[in-house]
Amino acid sequence: MVIKDMMIKNVVKVKDSDTLKDALKVMINNTVNSAPVVDNNDEIVGIVVKADIYRFLIEEGHYDTYPVEAVMTRKVITVDVNTDLMEVGKILRDNSIFAVPIVEDKKAIGLVTVEDLLDYFLKNS
Repeated sequence: MVIKDMMIKNVVKVKDSDTLKDALKVMINNTVNSAPVVDNNDEIVGIVVKADIYRFLIEEGHYDTYPVEAVMTRKVITVDVNTDLMEVGKILRDNSIFAVPIVEDKKAIGLVTVEDLLDYFLKNS
C-alpha cells in the first residue's frame, strides 16, 4: 500500500509570511501539531511545529509580528504520494520526526504522522 491511500488529505497549511500567532491559531483550530509551510505558489518551503512556536514565544516573549519562516524547518523531509507505507515509517524513524508532508509536483497535498501510521497498522493487522 502507498501513502496516498491513508494520508490526511485535507492538509492544514500555513504560508511562510503568516505570523506565528496566525499559524498557531490555525493549528489549534484544526487540532494539528504541525503544518507544511508553503510560499505564494503553494510550493512547500518548510514545516512548522507547535513546539517551535512555543519555544520562540518563551524566548522572545511575543509572536504576533514574527513570520512563520522565522521558526520553520527549512530542510523539510517530504515523501512522494506513491511511497510505500513501510518506507514512510522508516523515514520517520530514521530522521526522528513525527510528521512528514506528502507532496506531488512540489505541492503539499497531504500529511502523515507517526500516530496515523500506528493507527493504520493496528487496525489492519
